[in-house]
Amino acid sequence: MTEAHGDAGVSPAKTATATVEPQNDGKALGEEEEEEPCGVVLSKNAQKKLAKQQRWEAKKAEKKAAEKEQKRKEVERKRKEWEESLAGLTEEERAKLVESRMSLRKERMEKRNVEKDCRRERLNRAKDEGQNVVVDLEFSHLMNPNEIRSLVQQVMYCYAENGRCASPAHLWLTGCEGEMGNQLKRIPGFDKWIIETENRSYIEALQDRKENLVYLTADSETVLEELDLKKIYIIGGLVDRNRWKGITMKKAQEQGIQTAKLPIANFMKMSSSQVLTVNQVVEILLKFLETRDWKTSFFSVIPQRKRCQAGSEGNAEDTLEEECEEKGDAMESKKKCIEVVPSNC
Repeated sequence: MTEAHGDAGVSPAKTATATVEPQNDGKALGEEEEEEPCGVVLSKNAQKKLAKQQRWEAKKAEKKAAEKEQKRKEVERKRKEWEESLAGLTEEERAKLVESRMSLRKERMEKRNVEKDCRRERLNRAKDEGQNVVVDLEFSHLMNPNEIRSLVQQVMYCYAENGRCASPAHLWLTGCEGEMGNQLKRIPGFDKWIIETENRSYIEALQDRKENLVYLTADSETVLEELDLKKIYIIGGLVDRNRWKGITMKKAQEQGIQTAKLPIANFMKMSSSQVLTVNQVVEILLKFLETRDWKTSFFSVIPQRKRCQAGSEGNAEDTLEEECEEKGDAMESKKKCIEVVPSNC
């Protein structure tokens, strides 16, 4: 399972990456560790985790293929039902049924267009009135192609969720260069997204507002109590299976900008060591903008199976396990992210 450094309010989890072990560790003759192309020797624990990841990816591919086949069969079933419904009708009855169906389809299309217009209006208004939220994409050189694709999918989730909000945030994507930029451009309709995209880093693009930059990182000692419209909150876009612990905090300190973490530990105790994905952090921020209540925001985004118990201000574990698998499976069954919008303005 991949993990993302949208870990704005949680402590880093135990590493899930390969660990380097000495070549001569007293193993019996003929007992060898698996070796990566780069020559790094994987420990037995790392090999097990790698095998588990590969099994999960294979299972996901099979599930996706099965869903695709099921969808094809459903389309074929509906087509046959339609043909059968027309077969027993007179020419006049058939014409009326076809006209009725075309009218219903036109009505749906008009409703969808109205919804799109509403979304565009809200997102454009957010440019001037909304909370600025930046997804920092400058870490693509630290990720492999699969991790980059995973992060791009999370960005899609962020945009979709923001579009559904009655009062959306103003989203920024900075550092959109190299393979990350190429992958983003492959998203259908990406060029029409109402979002700020910058090839430059946020520190360059927003240098005149540097004093208002706040990097959300679990390693910060400052707890985020309230969102300030004057502030620009930055989320680290890094799907790394926790190879680069503390990298966002170090980056913010080197740039001399503020940091903060979400107050998850103040409201709930988690059942295991966990981290947040980028889209989860964005969803929590959006929910807080709507409710001004952190507890409601956390409980609406964090799945119940991940919680141990709710607390007031106890010493709860403030870590949150990445759930890309669960989120990905849920979102795969929905329409394309860029098309999902609320039914009212």
